[in-house]
Amino acid sequence: MDDRPTPSPTPASPPVPLDEYGRKYFQSYNYADRPLGRFSMYWFARRYYAALVRRYAPPGGPERALLELGSGLGHLLGLLQDDFACTGIDLDAWTVAQTQRNAPRARALVQSADDLSSFPDGAFHVVVALHVVEHLPDPARTIREVYRLLQPGGLWLFATPNPGYSLRRFKDPATDAIGKDPTHINCQPPAQWRAWCQAAGFRMLRHFGDGLWDVPYLPVIPRVVQFGLFGFPAFLQVITRTTITPLSLGVNQIGIARRP
Repeated sequence: MDDRPTPSPTPASPPVPLDEYGRKYFQSYNYADRPLGRFSMYWFARRYYAALVRRYAPPGGPERALLELGSGLGHLLGLLQDDFACTGIDLDAWTVAQTQRNAPRARALVQSADDLSSFPDGAFHVVVALHVVEHLPDPARTIREVYRLLQPGGLWLFATPNPGYSLRRFKDPATDAIGKDPTHINCQPPAQWRAWCQAAGFRMLRHFGDGLWDVPYLPVIPRVVQFGLFGFPAFLQVITRTTITPLSLGVNQIGIARRP
């Protein structure tokens, strides 16, 4: 008897703004506001996610197969290409070219995370999606497909905005890091992502926040001071490779799940 919870329907979403992706996307919105170079927040974050993948992936050697949905600039796969047989997919040829440049030993394909039917059942040991699922018109379907693609014991790791984090009430939700990106068509609360993952058959291992980095939150106090005050716990989590930040204290939520 199947005792998995009944999935909630995906809320209606606007059409996917496909013309926003590619080179344009990486020159706009959050990418335009923050550096991507060495020791930047982006640089630290990719190393943190790579550490989580290595920690929670099923045991084995570099023959383990890993798929990244929305591989973007390819930096995560560049960090993991010695540990896994990596494949990255993205919608745009420009981003796929960046993946090939930054992760030369990975396979990179122009393909949408909306349709994973070209991959056979149990093809991967790990599937990762960093800031991808909020761009999908039907995330629940993609999560079910990820479950199909994973071998038993396989790892599913995703990061996505948390529209209800505690300090968002001090921001303008139309112009903050979550709201200003028009490609965010499915920003859902933690309970919804957890329900969709569990309905697909996953067992949630960790579900936590990434910190309060979208400063400023308060008037008068300089931005750099607020970044140090509110951002330090997130920095501590990253450098210690822990998962200690509560969901309410994360602009984004990070989910780590396993196919039993």
